[in-house]
Amino acid sequence: MKVPHALLGRPRDAAGMKRLALGLLVGAACLYALATAMEPRHAAWGYVAAFAEAAMVGAVADWFAVVALFRHPLGLPIPHTAIIPANKNRIGDNLGSFIATHFLATDQVLAKVRDFDAAGRVADWLSHPANADRVAARLLDVGRWAVGALDDERVRTFVADLARRGLAQVDVTRLSGQVLEAMTHERRHQELLDGVLVQLARLLGEDSVQDTIAEAIAREVKALKYVGLDQVAARLATRKVVVIVAKTIIDMADDPAHRLRRRFDDMVDGFVTRLKDDAALQARGERLKRELIDNPALGSYIHQLWGELLAWLQADMAHDDSSIRRTITQAARTLGERLAGDADIRGWINGELQAAAPRLIERYRDDIRRYIVARVQAWDAREMTDELERHIGRDLQFIRINGTLVGGLVGLLIHTATHAWR
Repeated sequence: MKVPHALLGRPRDAAGMKRLALGLLVGAACLYALATAMEPRHAAWGYVAAFAEAAMVGAVADWFAVVALFRHPLGLPIPHTAIIPANKNRIGDNLGSFIATHFLATDQVLAKVRDFDAAGRVADWLSHPANADRVAARLLDVGRWAVGALDDERVRTFVADLARRGLAQVDVTRLSGQVLEAMTHERRHQELLDGVLVQLARLLGEDSVQDTIAEAIAREVKALKYVGLDQVAARLATRKVVVIVAKTIIDMADDPAHRLRRRFDDMVDGFVTRLKDDAALQARGERLKRELIDNPALGSYIHQLWGELLAWLQADMAHDDSSIRRTITQAARTLGERLAGDADIRGWINGELQAAAPRLIERYRDDIRRYIVARVQAWDAREMTDELERHIGRDLQFIRINGTLVGGLVGLLIHTATHAWR
């Protein structure tokens, strides 16, 4: 596996530094040869030779040390050389353990979480209109991609099949009974009845409806038509109907135990019981459901509905004044403003993060360590060595340069001390 260059930083001119270090070694060798040849002529050349000799020793020793980190010097399998390639896996294991111990320690992470104030930062960031619009733009990009990906015949077929399978697994009759039972809990169905009666009273109070009722009654009393009393009788009957219905509604509103309410309760309870327990009714419901599932019109309708939904989403998101984008932007700004103005909820969010952090750290710390170890072990040893040498080799060449100069100075010092002792 290739080594990510980003982990190693920017490469430097290692080759130039290598040439400089080698040049110093060659220079020290030439200086030593010259000083050795000239030493009989003057004693000072002995000091120069001592400097050059020690400089060569220091240069070669440090060259060996630097090269031994990455490969076998001169290709010879000398023990304890090529240290990095030979210990790549151990380096990865130690690196993973180091990060898990010193960077993912529970106390350290909790301290960072406390100081971070995530809720405050999110509130401040979202409160700026430009940031809220940026959130909307990013979500809209994701939405466009998702809608484009979902606008596919295979997806339509999958959705239709999924809807059929889901409907096939639902016991429609029993579920309807459970829904009605939930609706009638605490007599909520009586509120529905009240609403129906109020709407009926309003409907009967409309002139057009009363005229329609009067016309219907007039057609039924044909005998009075010949004496011109059919319309009169119809209007009287209509007013009577309206008065009776109004009085019934008033009575039912004033009396929770009204007999019509009790009959309505009994009817609803009986229907709920039948939906839940009547095998014949359930079989009929299943038969109707199966007919609906097998009807090709259902698949066509789902296809059409899916296509219309995606078309609407695509058209809206492509528009400069997208309602979806406006909604997301406004929601993001509102969230930021509400968070910024509510210290309690910010404290709750930060508190929940701090409470969850230890569990998450303990849960994933070892997973992170194993991930780092696995990644390093998967790297190619030769490539990792080349990359490391390419990126830090320039600094390592200073070791060779310093070894040449420091070695030469130490050799000169030893030579001088030796002559002084003599």
